[in-house]
Amino acid sequence: MVERTVCVRNLAGLHARPASMLAELAGKFRSRVWIIKDDRQVECDSVLSIMQLAAVCNSTLIVRAEGDDEEEAANALEQCITDGFDEY
Repeated sequence: MVERTVCVRNLAGLHARPASMLAELAGKFRSRVWIIKDDRQVECDSVLSIMQLAAVCNSTLIVRAEGDDEEEAANALEQCITDGFDEY
C-alpha cells in the first residue's frame, strides 16, 4: 500500500468534473484506490462518493492505492490533483 498527501489546488475544489476525472483515472489501474479527507475514506470508483468528500480549494487529501500497480496509480492521481484538474 502506498499513500500520497496532496492539496486541492483548483479554486472550485472536487466538483463533478474533477471527481469524474479521478474516477476515470483510477479505473485505468488494477489497484484499488481511495481518497481520504479528514476521517472519511471513499473508494475512487464512484464520482458521487468523491464529491461527498466536499473537498474545497486548499483541502488536504490522502491518495491511497493498493495492488499490482499501486505506485503508478498513486502517482497518477497525485499528479492530476496537483495539476488542478487542468482548471488553471
